[in-house]
Amino acid sequence: MPKASPPGDISIYAAMIDRAKALVPRLRDRAPKTEELRRLPPETERDLHDAGLFRIVQPKRVGGAELDYVALVDCADVLARGDASVAWNFANLASHHWMLGMFDRRAQDLVWNKDVDALIASSFIFPSGRASKVDGGYRLRGHWPFSSGVSSSEWNMLGAVVSSEDEADGIEYRIFLLHKNDYVVKDTWNASGLRGTGSNDVEVADTFVAEPMTVAVGELAGGPTPGSPDNPNALYALPVFSLFPYVLSGAALGNAQACLDDYIDITRHRASTYNRAKLGDFQSTQIKIAEASAKIDAARLIMRSRCIEAMADARSGRIPDIAAKTRLRRDGAYSVNLCTEAVSLLSSASGARGLFTTGALQRQFRDAHAINSHLAFNFDAAGTNYGRVALGLPSENLTL
Repeated sequence: MPKASPPGDISIYAAMIDRAKALVPRLRDRAPKTEELRRLPPETERDLHDAGLFRIVQPKRVGGAELDYVALVDCADVLARGDASVAWNFANLASHHWMLGMFDRRAQDLVWNKDVDALIASSFIFPSGRASKVDGGYRLRGHWPFSSGVSSSEWNMLGAVVSSEDEADGIEYRIFLLHKNDYVVKDTWNASGLRGTGSNDVEVADTFVAEPMTVAVGELAGGPTPGSPDNPNALYALPVFSLFPYVLSGAALGNAQACLDDYIDITRHRASTYNRAKLGDFQSTQIKIAEASAKIDAARLIMRSRCIEAMADARSGRIPDIAAKTRLRRDGAYSVNLCTEAVSLLSSASGARGLFTTGALQRQFRDAHAINSHLAFNFDAAGTNYGRVALGLPSENLTL
């Protein structure tokens, strides 16, 4: 197994982790406001910008940190100990700087020559959009849900199906980079968990997207991309959708860790309501702490190991085969499921304390299950596809 060393420049990595840690207390304090706003407060966005966290996987040539991919997991892990919604939006928006580094140089320049800090939202629900090839580019239309952080973003990466009139030539999954003037944001995000992510809908009536502002999913499957001549780091040769779960998995990890830390801290001093016995003296309490912590530690090990292995492969010029790609998706889903199980265990062990709508526990529980509801973490889907490939059947995931 590759050594789990800090990714990229060690001093920059350490600085980013320290900056993320410094934000945790204020993120916890702001969490109720974040939920009320249903998006990140402007001061939280400013804190993330000032810390340079949005740019941890942006190319160095435009001033980014260009840290290894595992930095997304590590920084989201830290931030989620304050608020999972913040960690979710951080990781989403930071990852799009990484993806833009794989686009044609003309797309990169259009965004970064104007503003290297520009935020880019996304929705990669490809069947939600339809595109047709025209001279010089594509006509795009569609209605996409779950575009996290869209109200904060100047741009958006939208996935769509490209097909001919009768689909006789087959279909292609392609990503389209649009300026906010070319789409309409629909205020639809009223959710029980991850309430502060502002994951609203996006609608495109019918717009032209120039060829350089698009990239085929097949060009992001590992190895050289349209952006490789300008961004030769192995970071930009990773298989994007094979690693997709790990963009977001750190939010589940930090949320579960915060739940465990809070539970231990409270239980140290808590007595039973009925007989005043110290809960920390109960063997059942001790076992639950052990079980939850084991799940969280295992999840962290899986997440970090897969990201580090992927970087090692990319540096060696190895492109993972379909079996390896489905393993990445399987483990990404499984590790987040472990985090959800840990939070559910601790919530149940908290008794009536977990019923109150105030405090962090109920938010951590809701956020854990909201994260787990993302398709990337659906183990039935990831496990089925892994099993199919293991049995010699074709993969059903068209993005791999």
